[in-house]
Amino acid sequence: MKIFENPVKEAWKQLLQRPVLDTSALEEKVAAILKDVKNNGDAAVKKYALQFDAVQLEELKVSEQEIAAAVAAVDDDLKAAIAIAKNNITKFHEAQKEKVTTVETMNGVVCWRKAVAIEKVGLYIPGGTAPLFSTLLMLGIPATIAGCKDIVVCTPCDKNGKVNDVVLYVAQLIGIKNIFKAGGVQAIAAMAYGTATIPQVYKIFGPGNQYVTCAKQLISKDGVAIDMPAGPSEVAVYADETGNAGFIAADLLSQAEHGADSQVVLVANSQSIIEAVIAELRQQYEKLPRKQIAMQALHNSRLIVMEQVDEAFALLNEYAPEHLIIASDNALLLAEKVINAGSVFIGHYSPESAGDYASGTNHTLPTNGYAKAYSGVSLDSFVKKITFQQLSKEGLKNIGGAVEAMAAAEGLDAHKNAVTIRLNEINK
Repeated sequence: MKIFENPVKEAWKQLLQRPVLDTSALEEKVAAILKDVKNNGDAAVKKYALQFDAVQLEELKVSEQEIAAAVAAVDDDLKAAIAIAKNNITKFHEAQKEKVTTVETMNGVVCWRKAVAIEKVGLYIPGGTAPLFSTLLMLGIPATIAGCKDIVVCTPCDKNGKVNDVVLYVAQLIGIKNIFKAGGVQAIAAMAYGTATIPQVYKIFGPGNQYVTCAKQLISKDGVAIDMPAGPSEVAVYADETGNAGFIAADLLSQAEHGADSQVVLVANSQSIIEAVIAELRQQYEKLPRKQIAMQALHNSRLIVMEQVDEAFALLNEYAPEHLIIASDNALLLAEKVINAGSVFIGHYSPESAGDYASGTNHTLPTNGYAKAYSGVSLDSFVKKITFQQLSKEGLKNIGGAVEAMAAAEGLDAHKNAVTIRLNEINK
């Protein structure tokens, strides 16, 4: 792992570059699968389940019996842990509800805005090497709080046609019944276009590999909304001399084990901190079951010495990490310098893992620098904000002249007339 010392600003862009994939061939493959599912529905979904997951599926929908068996199979200690996470996530997202506030902008002109749930949403829950039941908590809870009428879950099954027990347990815990055995691009396509079995939705949420990410981006061109652009997961850590090298190494590895294409960045105010963290990394990754994945991810890592704190945070804001950990006794004050980040973890005892599972904040976050413009998933992600206005006769008289003048100035006479005809009626 190479250490970069006080890099000049002109070098930041290249230094902070994420792992780059050749997407041209990828898009061609993904587009072909999307088209096939759009045209052939369930048959195509089952075909790709056999091709990619080596499973022959008779039914795509998870049965009530399968859910009941899964609920019985989950360990009670894990159920208790999930209950804590559910409670905290619910509290945090319940607090995001907005009251309707009416504003009288002038006499007789009343305006307000109301949050209305998106009727049909699709939640993609990855399977593969790590079935992410925590993602179902993060997406399913705000979807139910928002009041989404139809919630569809797609998740891969194993070679025996069995969906992960904990994923099914979480689904029933939050009251979701429409769960389908579909993974990868075919799952995104099924939710985007609908099949005989899998309902079409208006917005799709959830992380995935490069194929799933590409599929979400392509279906958004067809008018299906997605939660956000996303790429491989990432973490950045800022550390000063008060940081604990063991804690920092553990945080970096917790992100690196996500996948070989994950990226970790450490920015420290001295080389001695970085050297201490490297020593801890070497000790800790030897004990990890996912050691090989973590080691591959560390090849994409960046270890950067930035002696000036303002320069360090300028660099971190340029990177705009999905997760940012501030390992410092002064972390709360330093957090004020953060402009671009998906989620921030303040102080020595706020590991990213807490946010990934149970603190209450949402772990579905913008990656690949999109934190410069995008927020993570929240209750707002599952609603539309509709504006309303109501004008009385007095209100139209008060505002009408301004509307007429502006419409005339733009040469839109029909707009002007829509006001004039009413004013003439009022003034009879």
